[in-house]
Amino acid sequence: MPDLDRTFGALADPTRLAVVGLLGKRPLCSGDLARALSISRPTMSRHLGVLRRAGLATETSLDEDARVRVYRLQQEPFSELKGWLAEVELFWGAQLDSFKAHVEQRHPRRRP
Repeated sequence: MPDLDRTFGALADPTRLAVVGLLGKRPLCSGDLARALSISRPTMSRHLGVLRRAGLATETSLDEDARVRVYRLQQEPFSELKGWLAEVELFWGAQLDSFKAHVEQRHPRRRP
């Protein structure tokens, strides 16, 4: 589960989570992301570096201007996260169903 550890580590920061939210809508350049979140470009660069190293985002340069980097989300880490969450949901669903059955057995409903 080291990939999930990296994913959770990267998403633990509110700014990076906000970046993921923005990139979930469409690819953006770092300057647009920095402006949207009212942070400096160097700070945004550090956040984007964390997201890239975690495999959550990739960067490409524009054909018109190689200095401009466009960032996109990578689907695979989010698919892994979604799978893990589905497992957790199944576990807790089963636990809650068992608890409900226990409570109903001990305290049957009374009819009015």
